[in-house]
Amino acid sequence: MFQKYKKKIIFSVVLGAVVFLGLSIYANFEELIEAFAIYNWILFPVILILSLCNYMFRFFRWEYYTKILDIKVERKMSFLIFLSSFIMSVTPGKIGEVFKSYLLKEQIGTPVSKSAPIVFAERITDFLSLVMLSIAGALVFGYGTEIIISFGAAFVIMVFIISNKKLSYAIIGLLEKFKFIARVSHKLHTAYDSIYQMVRFKELIITIILSIFAWSFECFSFYLVINGFGLGETLHIDLLIATFVYGFATIAGAATMLPGGLGATDASITGLLVLLTLPKSVAVASTLIIRAATLWFAVVVGIVAVMFYQKISHKSINQIVLES
Repeated sequence: MFQKYKKKIIFSVVLGAVVFLGLSIYANFEELIEAFAIYNWILFPVILILSLCNYMFRFFRWEYYTKILDIKVERKMSFLIFLSSFIMSVTPGKIGEVFKSYLLKEQIGTPVSKSAPIVFAERITDFLSLVMLSIAGALVFGYGTEIIISFGAAFVIMVFIISNKKLSYAIIGLLEKFKFIARVSHKLHTAYDSIYQMVRFKELIITIILSIFAWSFECFSFYLVINGFGLGETLHIDLLIATFVYGFATIAGAATMLPGGLGATDASITGLLVLLTLPKSVAVASTLIIRAATLWFAVVVGIVAVMFYQKISHKSINQIVLES
């Protein structure tokens, strides 16, 4: 599984370099360097800590999901498995995070079809929480309200369909008429049974609350990034607008299914900041700093977690893939 995504990860790193180059040209490289020079870098460790807080609340959500599905794994190992999946943060739509399902299978024999739906449930609650966080800022900013509401409505409808067993089983029955799906129908039913348990009303409310807390940390990080350039009150961006910009850009990037939202998220952040009359150099510098502290920091955390996982489990990732 890891071998399958290795080339995609390398491609994403190259794409990230291309995005950096494109944004640098757009901002004028010399002016971009000047923007980095005036930034208050004392804030950067704080921003990284806020990213870690985001990961902790997402881990609490992961733990809650595994409890719902009656997946019993020792907490230290569960934590390493969760963080190890961050190495896949730059895969399209973060679908590579199903990597943690392969690690669960290796550790306790849980079928991938049972645990993989957790990734889908995580994406649902991520989107719904970001919509909730962004909507107030969208109304104030006067931009993107229709898009935000449309995304929210689409996911609410999706949750309604999934939570309706009769309707979902009917859809699965139609899909099973296709031979290639019929061959894995038992796995499809296992996956649906898992996702159904995670989107019931009580479970959905709890996980959305955890997700709102998680993403609030990164939205606040972005607020600190923007206002770390000391541009004065005239160019001060309040927390509500910063939350909208970050939330909208994250949703836009995820919707494109590009690896880590590369290009789409970066362009959205930069474009919205320019619309807010921030200098291009500051807009691009803000984008690069927040992406370094969130997306690329997550990949680094994932690499470190994989190293610890291999040390504790006494098995290389490549071996795990071959035996999964």
